[in-house]
This record gives sequence, C-alpha cells and structure tokens, in this order.
Amino acid sequence: MSDIASDPRWKDLAEHLAERLAIADGDRVSIFVNDDSALPAAHALIRTALRHGASAQTVYQPELADAEELAHSTLAQIVEPPAVEAAAMGWSTVHVSFRSMLWPEESEAAKPEDFPERLAAQRQAKGAISTLRWQNTRWAIVRIPTPQWASQIEVAPNVLLDDFFAGALDDWDAAKARWQSVCEAIDTGDTVRITSPDTDLRLGIRGRTAALFAGEANLPDGEVATAPVDDQVDGHITFPGVTVFAGELFENLFLRFESGRVVEVRADQGAEVARALIDTDEGSHRVGELGIGLSSTVQQWTGDLFIDEKILGTVHIALGRAYPQCGGINESTLHWDIVKDLRVDAPGGAGTLTIDDRPIVDSGRVVWPELVE
Repeated sequence: MSDIASDPRWKDLAEHLAERLAIADGDRVSIFVNDDSALPAAHALIRTALRHGASAQTVYQPELADAEELAHSTLAQIVEPPAVEAAAMGWSTVHVSFRSMLWPEESEAAKPEDFPERLAAQRQAKGAISTLRWQNTRWAIVRIPTPQWASQIEVAPNVLLDDFFAGALDDWDAAKARWQSVCEAIDTGDTVRITSPDTDLRLGIRGRTAALFAGEANLPDGEVATAPVDDQVDGHITFPGVTVFAGELFENLFLRFESGRVVEVRADQGAEVARALIDTDEGSHRVGELGIGLSSTVQQWTGDLFIDEKILGTVHIALGRAYPQCGGINESTLHWDIVKDLRVDAPGGAGTLTIDDRPIVDSGRVVWPELVE
C-alpha cells in the first residue's frame, strides 16, 4: 500500500482534475470515498483544491454500509436518498467521487427473499444522488484500481494501476481531434448495429447527437456516447463472462429487446437481480445510452464496467437514464452500463460494430481510419 500511496502520479491526477473541473478560489469541493485504498487520490485532491483557494469536504461511505443496509434496513429506509450525500451535493460547486474497485465479498448469511427488490431500491436512492450531482455540480467519477481486484482477475497490480493512469492522464486534446469523426458519424447517422456470434442488436440514432468524453467527467476516460431513439432498439445482445454492478456478479447476461423495451432477461448468475433492476421504473426498461470505447491506452479487460467501457474495441449500452445533451428523453433513476467486448479474443467471439453499415470494428479489428494507430 505504501508504494501505491507514494506514487507521484496521484498528484498529477489531482492537478488534472483541478484543471478540467476549473477548481478556483471560492469553489466548494465535495469528495466521496468508498475505501481507504482511494485515500492517496483523495488526499492529493484535497491539497490541490485548497491550494487553488477552494474549500474541500470529504464523505466516507464504505461499501460495507451498502451491504449492511441491504441486509438489515427496511425497504422504506433503503429507498430514501442518503441525506448527508444529498446535502453535500447542495453545498458543492464541484464534486469528485473516488471509487475503489472492490470485488464483491461472499457472505455466509442468506440474502433476504426480497433482496433483488432491495438492491433495486438502493440503486434508485443512489440514482437520485447522481441526478443531483450532474444537475448541480461540475463533477468527475474516478475508478481506483486495487490489488484485490487485480488478484481476482489474475493480473499484476502494477499492470492495472499503469492502465488506470494511462487512461486518466492521456493527451486529451489530441484524443479529441482523433475521435471527432466518430462523433460526426453519430450526429448524422441513422442506425448502429452490433453483431457477433451471440449478438445482433440494432439501435436507431436519427436526430440524436454525440457526447464525447475525453478526460473531464469519468476517469479513466475515452468514449463517445449517444441516446438511442427510445422505441428503436431491437434484437438481442449477450455479455459473456462475469461483470460486476452494484456489488453483484452477473454471468453470461442475455437481453432481448422489442421496440426499445427489454422483453427477455437470462443469465447463468444474477438473472433475478437483473430483472429487479430493470423493473426499477418505466425508464429502466429502455436503453438510455449507447457508448463506444475509444481509448487505446486502456487495454486490460477487468470485469468492471467503468474501466472496460473505455477500451477501444468495446461497445456498451446503459439501461435507464439518458443523456439530455444527446437529445435523450428517457428518464430513470437507474443508469446501468453493460459492456461487450468485440475484439478478436473476446469470449463471445469477434464482433462487428457499424454506423449506417460503415464499420468501426470489423470481425474484432478496429478499422475506423482515425482510430487505427
């Protein structure tokens, strides 16, 4: 831990956040952390924010608290947005969450029979905080790699950490210039299609616009997103392997859509939880986001959606809340990103991603000229 804590790149990360979020004299910066492994990043940002003349306050919300709440609180308590977090969003002009990658712990205690409903209620409460964040603050979410997660996916911790910093401290101005042609294709496009041996999904995007994420709001970063037309998502998509969301494991998740709505959910693990999340509200049955990974510096598949969605050669959808800046109108307290690997060695087989039949990824290989290095 000491070597990680003393890594000079935490200071570089803090300076990058201060620049991108325009932290200045008089700003009020709230910082959320979920684990002590995020403290090197939080400490660096506190120092940097104060030196820029801002105020800084920190909230510690361990994932242990989420698990205990699900086990012991009433449904009415769980669905209530956390008051301290809501107050912090009301106080802040700038918000940064440092979220360590923590693999779900197996519990010997049996889960309550209504656990899927409890988890959906908790995500609803967290969604309310997320809405306050993006409505009221200049914000960033930073996903911090940990040795624990590296051990679970059998990768050396330094590999995961180096991938993180590479994807957080990229040359973002140069990246924006390279990626602009993908944004233009989405802005003028009609249909996106995702195909692989286990997937065939069409998403209408006519009239919607692209949002480019390049170092401002999510770190590691590197994606372009849009909001599909609400009733123009049809077909099926499979997410092979194990992914983690809301502290739960999902294995080989399969979704089928008709006229924009999820009509079938299957999984080898986590199917009931997935169905409960999708039943959160009316909007959670629809795709609020289509995202395309653009980062060539983030390469290691982790099973963590926040990291994997940035990898060049991947595509993701998010069930629930749409980005209004893309023309999206779907409203939901849920925003569940689920990532599909299309690369040659992907577990579901090499895939293809096209915008109006023009391929970005073709049979597992990136072919879009501005993205090929």
